[in-house]
Amino acid sequence: MFVLAAHHIFIRVAWVFKTESVIMPAFMDHIAGAGWLRGFLPVLNRVGQSLPPLLLAERLKNTRRKKWTLFFAAQMMSVPFLTLSVIWLSLDEKRHWWLPMIFLSLYFFFFCVSGIHQLAYGTVQGKLIRANRRGRLLSLCGMVGSILSVTCLWLLLQDWLERGDGGFGLIFGFAGVGFVVGGLCVLLLAEPPDKASKTPWTFVQPFRDAWQIFRHDKDFRRVAVVAMCFSPVILLFPHYQALGRRGASIQSSAFDIMMWVIAQNIAVGVYSMITGFFADRHGNRLVLRGQLIVGAVAPLLALGLMSGTSSGIQRWYWVTFCLIGIAPVTMRTLVNFTLELTEPVHHPRYVSTLSVCLAIPFCTSPLVGYCVDLFDFAPVFVGASAIIALGFVLTFRMSEPRLE
Repeated sequence: MFVLAAHHIFIRVAWVFKTESVIMPAFMDHIAGAGWLRGFLPVLNRVGQSLPPLLLAERLKNTRRKKWTLFFAAQMMSVPFLTLSVIWLSLDEKRHWWLPMIFLSLYFFFFCVSGIHQLAYGTVQGKLIRANRRGRLLSLCGMVGSILSVTCLWLLLQDWLERGDGGFGLIFGFAGVGFVVGGLCVLLLAEPPDKASKTPWTFVQPFRDAWQIFRHDKDFRRVAVVAMCFSPVILLFPHYQALGRRGASIQSSAFDIMMWVIAQNIAVGVYSMITGFFADRHGNRLVLRGQLIVGAVAPLLALGLMSGTSSGIQRWYWVTFCLIGIAPVTMRTLVNFTLELTEPVHHPRYVSTLSVCLAIPFCTSPLVGYCVDLFDFAPVFVGASAIIALGFVLTFRMSEPRLE
């Protein structure tokens, strides 16, 4: 448990310096600026985290020690950000027509290996940590990870953002080094070997297996539909900072951006402790309902705060980032719920199938960004809130594996 926690904490500290709700869309705005381009970030994010795990799930299942996949995936996660750091620091002129394409390509590569990393982490966790202790692991990672990440943000981020080039070279370099260190922690993991078996692999078979799981396992199907309803929380990630930076009282200062990132990551730690405690004692279904309520309120709160003309009200916009901090915790809750639906031998296939189901709504992400450009934020945010609320209603059709 403690080795997995250390690994997750270092990954978390690195991750906050590339947070999807603030830093990455801010960088995209810095080099391009269009809403439809911001809209590519979530779809590349989710497709990258979905298809590679699906294709590799069977191979991971037949691997004797899963920790090596976890180790190499974490190391590869560092490559895009170290590359971006070198490119950014070497450029005198920061606006080039080719830079958005390079950035989006590296961004997609990162999430491909990140998806494999999440698959391996979920599989190793399912193998080594029993169900009623996974919430404790979630709480430990959230509490310690938040303290360390917020400390690093407070000490480093504002100074870096105030640099003439936006500080992105140093920010991405720090993230890359953090992923390397997180991967090295895995070498300390004591994992007993599984029995290895060789099965023929084809490109089509993983998709067939995923469809069979979705079609025949009604408990999984209900979880997958709820997960798809939750996806608008992440679909809106790139647009929260754009809405906030439009405010009359917010001048996109480095301090404002830093506080948004800090607020979100403190919230992740608090949510992790609370949900981990209740998940171990009352199951993940109850926890998931509360998380969906928080997710549905976030877009409405953002609109409410930024619709006022008072600078005093708009200064509270950071509270929005406290609410969207529920997203990564909910994703781990969905994985933990899925792990309880089947035997450990089937965990890779179930987790990868869940990732594919989550990817389906993200194909609309560029359209969402275009709608923000065309109709402004309000219709898009209200519609997203309604879909998340539907997910809350659908949780009442889900089973609770602990009670069966």
